[in-house]
Amino acid sequence: MYNSKLVNIKNFVSRFISYTGPALIVSIAYMDPGNYGTDIQGGSSFGYSLLWVVWLSSVMAMLVQYLSGKLGIATEKSLAEILRQKLGRRLFILPYWLSSEVIAAATDLAEYLGTVIALNLLFGVPMIYAAIFGAADVVIILALASRRFRKLEQLFLLFVSIISIGYVYEMFVSKPSIPAILSSSFVPHLANSTALFDVVGIIGATVMPHVVFLHSALTKEKARGKTFDERKHIRKLHLVETIVLLSIAGMINAAILIIAAVAFNPVNSQIQSISEAYKTLVPLFGIAAGIIFLVTLLSSGLASSAAGTLAGQIIFEGFLGKKVNVWLRRIITRFINVIPTTIAILLGFDPLHILVYSQFILSLLIPLAVIPLVIFTMNSKLMGEFVNRKITTLIACVFVGIILIFNFIALTSSF
Repeated sequence: MYNSKLVNIKNFVSRFISYTGPALIVSIAYMDPGNYGTDIQGGSSFGYSLLWVVWLSSVMAMLVQYLSGKLGIATEKSLAEILRQKLGRRLFILPYWLSSEVIAAATDLAEYLGTVIALNLLFGVPMIYAAIFGAADVVIILALASRRFRKLEQLFLLFVSIISIGYVYEMFVSKPSIPAILSSSFVPHLANSTALFDVVGIIGATVMPHVVFLHSALTKEKARGKTFDERKHIRKLHLVETIVLLSIAGMINAAILIIAAVAFNPVNSQIQSISEAYKTLVPLFGIAAGIIFLVTLLSSGLASSAAGTLAGQIIFEGFLGKKVNVWLRRIITRFINVIPTTIAILLGFDPLHILVYSQFILSLLIPLAVIPLVIFTMNSKLMGEFVNRKITTLIACVFVGIILIFNFIALTSSF
């Protein structure tokens, strides 16, 4: 009996390792430079008090990504492809596609800025040159992995490992308050109305709508041509991978906010840039902590750029039903943000503020991806045996309601 269970565990682990990839690629979007921007601002301005938002957002993201991947496994189609079929007429498809492209552009802006800032601070490259060099990052990464997708997945594993190990070290040297972490994790608290903007930004940076489109496309490839029983097993592997990888992403997000709370609140609560954050970290925790912070930021920017470009390609092909030249799409996606970002840098706008505002926009656009995802996954005709349980749909609807309420409050309070 014991040997039989051991063999079953080994077989499951072996199949899990061979399957792993979709949630790994998606998870990098939950620890991208947009998360750095919103978590640093939240931690520096409000200390530990917004930790509950990080955990809530992480749980929401976990459920949303599980539903997205399950949709791809059940239907062997991506969310964008199903939306195209349901919308039917180009009159409805084109506006939805353009709105989804705004999602991809806002996401890529944060990722691109992360790479630019890291290059500037880590290697001393002037910001304007870093903006130019940073434009080529995603092209180089995807070129290295163009022949085998598995190589790209391995690169993502490397990036996730660098970020994870980096923040284990940062947490060790920062010595945060455990009681404050626990109380802020479980007791919702908003210091003032200004905190609402940070709440919406954290949600936007965590429940990333572009990878909702991407995850369904990645899992559909895993399920393509498989039998029903094989797809049921893939769904189990998908569930485990999503929980494990997005739990790691959630802990990294929490670590960023916690370190910002320790280092910047309340003495340096008005941190205005990632450059200031880096320069403040070094005297507090040592040069190693500063360098590791920048290395994780660079890894985050490089990996999330590749994920964002893949998502943009999936959105384009899914909504328009046309194949696009891979390299043309990658170059266009990147240069859409190079010109306005370079202009903003030349005009003296701070990259941290641009990062946070881009995540605010993302939060407002989350419903475009999440609402149809919930509707589709509760449709038994579309999903068959993979249809949501009633409790799953109920929790998903509550999460969508929370996002809509925070968006509405933040918007109305901004005017």
